[in-house]
Amino acid sequence: MALKIRLRRATGNLSLPALIVRVVIVSVVVVVLICFAVASHYYSKYQHIVDDRLKQPLFAATAKIYAAPREVRRGQKLNANLIANELRDAGYTPGSAHAAQMGTYNQNGGTITVRPGPESYHAPDAATIQVSDGVVKSITDAHQQPLLSYELEPILITGLSEDANRTKRRLVTYDEIPQNLVHAVLAIEDRRFFEHNGVNYFRLFQAGYRDLTTGQKAQGGSTLTMQLARGFFLTPEKKFKRKIIEILITFQLEHRFTKKQIFELYANQINLGQRGSFSIDGFGEASQAYFGKDIRQLNLAESAALAGIVQRPNYFNPWRHADRTIDRRNLVLDSMVETGFITKDQAEHAKSEPLHLSTQSVDASEAPYFVDLVRDQLNQKLGETDFNREGLRIYTSLDPDLQRAAAEAVEVGMKGVDEQVLKLHTHRRTAKEIKAGLPPKPVPPITYPQVALVAINPHTGQVLALIGGRNYGNSQLDHAVSKRPTGSIFKPFVFAAAYNTTVAGTTLEGQDKPFTAITMLNDEQTTYETGSNQDYTPRNYKDEYHGEVTAIYALAHSLNNATIALASEVGFDNVAALARASGIKNARGTPSVAIGSYDATPLDMAGAYTVFANNGVHLDPWLLASVRTPSGDVITDFTPTSKQVLDPRVAYLTTNLMEGVMNFGYGYEVRRHGFMEPAAGKTGTSHDVWFAGFTSNLICIVWVGNDDYTDVKLSGALAAAPIWAEFMKLAVKLPQYSDTHNFTPPDGIQVMKIDKVSNLLSDESCPDGYMAAFLIGTAPTDTCDHPGSLDHRNILQKIFGFGKN
Repeated sequence: MALKIRLRRATGNLSLPALIVRVVIVSVVVVVLICFAVASHYYSKYQHIVDDRLKQPLFAATAKIYAAPREVRRGQKLNANLIANELRDAGYTPGSAHAAQMGTYNQNGGTITVRPGPESYHAPDAATIQVSDGVVKSITDAHQQPLLSYELEPILITGLSEDANRTKRRLVTYDEIPQNLVHAVLAIEDRRFFEHNGVNYFRLFQAGYRDLTTGQKAQGGSTLTMQLARGFFLTPEKKFKRKIIEILITFQLEHRFTKKQIFELYANQINLGQRGSFSIDGFGEASQAYFGKDIRQLNLAESAALAGIVQRPNYFNPWRHADRTIDRRNLVLDSMVETGFITKDQAEHAKSEPLHLSTQSVDASEAPYFVDLVRDQLNQKLGETDFNREGLRIYTSLDPDLQRAAAEAVEVGMKGVDEQVLKLHTHRRTAKEIKAGLPPKPVPPITYPQVALVAINPHTGQVLALIGGRNYGNSQLDHAVSKRPTGSIFKPFVFAAAYNTTVAGTTLEGQDKPFTAITMLNDEQTTYETGSNQDYTPRNYKDEYHGEVTAIYALAHSLNNATIALASEVGFDNVAALARASGIKNARGTPSVAIGSYDATPLDMAGAYTVFANNGVHLDPWLLASVRTPSGDVITDFTPTSKQVLDPRVAYLTTNLMEGVMNFGYGYEVRRHGFMEPAAGKTGTSHDVWFAGFTSNLICIVWVGNDDYTDVKLSGALAAAPIWAEFMKLAVKLPQYSDTHNFTPPDGIQVMKIDKVSNLLSDESCPDGYMAAFLIGTAPTDTCDHPGSLDHRNILQKIFGFGKN
């Protein structure tokens, strides 16, 4: 009580202003103590959160998907700078620094010396490549011994996405980030980054004042460290409490990391937009996505553009809003001048540059359907191992150059398909409607068809390019591995089965001679019993029937009834067995098997066609070559499987029939579109449309169809063949596929010119003929002008009528 009395007396002696001051001081102290207690509580709380977060890797060590190594061959058309660029993209360092884990190289004019490092895909065997006038003149190993070829380091295609949000990033170190990019980010986002303790109080109070006066929460005033804290630990919502927590975490980050480390974390974490269905996170991924280059190769203008995107990635999306991106880039350049990072002349020069955006779609540069398929196969082969979190290196079969060609061919070709589909759905006004002045009827909603393209090496089974749909961002359904009725691209297997009897020395049922390209087949409409109390009466395309035709004509013009008639003579079970051995697992011995009624995937059909293009050996298409640790140690290598399915002579004889398809059959559409290299192929038309074809070094399968299985009402020749032709024209321009050549007949085969009218040997009196291959001993012996006897006289003897036949 005494204490209380003294207090009352003391306060009673104070003036009112003094009392107010004392109350204010006490209040401030109390508020400060409360704030300190609250801050300490939250600092401690979020210290534990930060501690727990930092115990785990800040970024997922996702699996990296690598392309197949580029093979450099002696005599190949190749540029020395291209080799150097590819080595640099693969992680090789110019010079002879032993610290480079992937490898080093030296370039002196047209001479390049390559030294793989300890983490290289290859054994550490150096090589020297000499290029002159755009041609590889020589390749020697470290001991100066000549080599026919040398494989370069595989380049990175992409990393697997980190999470359900389909996040993609390419991690970079601070030293790999160009100084222009560092300066651009600082100039526009946080000029005092290397000076402040994580919070720029002036900017923060300024932003708060603007928020209060405008009534909007638009001004963040965040430093790079604060942005990093928000990105790693908080949601992007704009609340006062969250800002306080953000500052507390910022202090923790500033305490734990150096400024360079913080910038590196920021550079890898920041979101920079969307590409297709993938989120672009980090400058490393953005550099590749927007400009198609490694971050170390960015110039000033490109660095400024990336820095400008940071503020509002969707608003400044350079693909959709190039004008906005350029304006923002120029603002960044002006800011860099203000901060003294660059001169005004440098800024003006950079402002004059166009964006130079990568025009490649995600399908072209990152092969997403291919990568998804790689992921599926890894799940099957590695079981439940979380390979994506172990940062493994996955080496694949993909050829990036050919993948780009495939994406371009599909984009160009599907425009033509869409035009045909639109035309089918557009009502043509009759003369009466035009006279009456009636307007055209509106076009109903159209579902445009999907597409798949698969390209493989016919001699290795290597899947070189794969497109699973027309746009991965719109649909991730991979049509390259979707089963569809194969249609008429199946028919060569019927003819191959018939040739099997010829090689075996037997004849077909109902035939008195061995089966050859000029064997006559019945193309009249016929009814077959299917064994299920139902009759099967196949129709020809456009209901056209031709009576007796040669085998080569029947395949060239895809005659259904003639093909089924041949399959009947071979035996439907024999045809189906050959198909199953070639990878078409669903084939069954029914009449409809002959015209492709059983389904297979485009990838299956690419593998099936290896039996024709690879001397009768079937190769399972493969995508995976090797799985290795982040340091390059081998976990497992994959070996492709192969099996001899056809006699090499049968493979060649069937291939020769398919050359006829290209040169005077429905496949001639390929020639109309400008592809003139030696090739064999087959069209396919049912509800879907196909084109399957190959050269001496490449098999390509194209499929076009509707997801709902409705009829596309187009032909394989007009819809799929142009895509195939466009792809192959691009492919043969590449050095690795430019050396196409005629198919080489094996021993026991002779190729002869046959007269179109008589189907006998052509000579000077009947030069209008075609080339056909025969098993020796089965070719015709009569000539077109002397049916019934072979005329051995030369042309002078024939003209003057002397000599013996």
